[in-house]
Amino acid sequence: MTLLYDTVAYLRQCGVAQPDTVIILGTGQSALIDKIEVVCTINYADIPNFPVATVEFHKGLVVYGMLNKHHVLIWQGRFHYYEGYSMEQIVMPVRVSKLLGAKQLILSNAAGALRADLLKGDLVLVDDHINLQTDNPLRGQNLDALGPRFPDMSRPYDQTLNKHLKEAAEVSNLVLKTGVYAAVNGPNLETRAEYRFLRTIGADLVGMSTVPEVIAANHAGLPCAVISVVTDECDPDNLEPVSISEIIAVANSADKLLAVLLEKALLDLPNSNKL
Repeated sequence: MTLLYDTVAYLRQCGVAQPDTVIILGTGQSALIDKIEVVCTINYADIPNFPVATVEFHKGLVVYGMLNKHHVLIWQGRFHYYEGYSMEQIVMPVRVSKLLGAKQLILSNAAGALRADLLKGDLVLVDDHINLQTDNPLRGQNLDALGPRFPDMSRPYDQTLNKHLKEAAEVSNLVLKTGVYAAVNGPNLETRAEYRFLRTIGADLVGMSTVPEVIAANHAGLPCAVISVVTDECDPDNLEPVSISEIIAVANSADKLLAVLLEKALLDLPNSNKL
């Protein structure tokens, strides 16, 4: 906990005040930052005790600013298990955000679609997940100052926040589908047999991130929601090779839609953030 408190103290010295909403952006996502009045931008490399994003399309910046008098903290770039980081390092942005006084967390990611009606560029609100990663951020000694030893995960995604995002999508004339997200280790993409397996166990989406952060948020009592951007269609019967550059290109093309949705959601939130 001492390392976390040192990190929090540094961010406060840099001008980060208590955020109303924290957003962790996924692959190829940055358009929302253009919509806020930036107070300060901090490089991950300058933050004490903090990991550095090694994936080239994750910028590794913390951006703090205002949107309609709403304090927003954006983590532009996350950490992944496949990078070699521990789960404790992966969830540092969540725990630091909680200690800064954040009231809610919204995460986004790039994901493969396992359901036939989910197409490239679609926005999908995650309403549950299946954790297939081989470690857990709560493993080891419990951080009692953050949460209980055995946190409940019956509703990992905040229903009130999800409802608000659905309403924001409707007002913005955006289609926001819903689905179940399966988290795998990566970094390789899946085989045809693995896609069939994921479908069989009830997954609609598959990706290599997000679930550790959601677990940490639930442990810390931080309401959270997740929006996936579909970047590839994983039909095992018609599977074509896909490159990471193609995935990033689709994520970039959907980034503006995601920014419109998040901006609308934030504009309509009361500044007190009591949903």
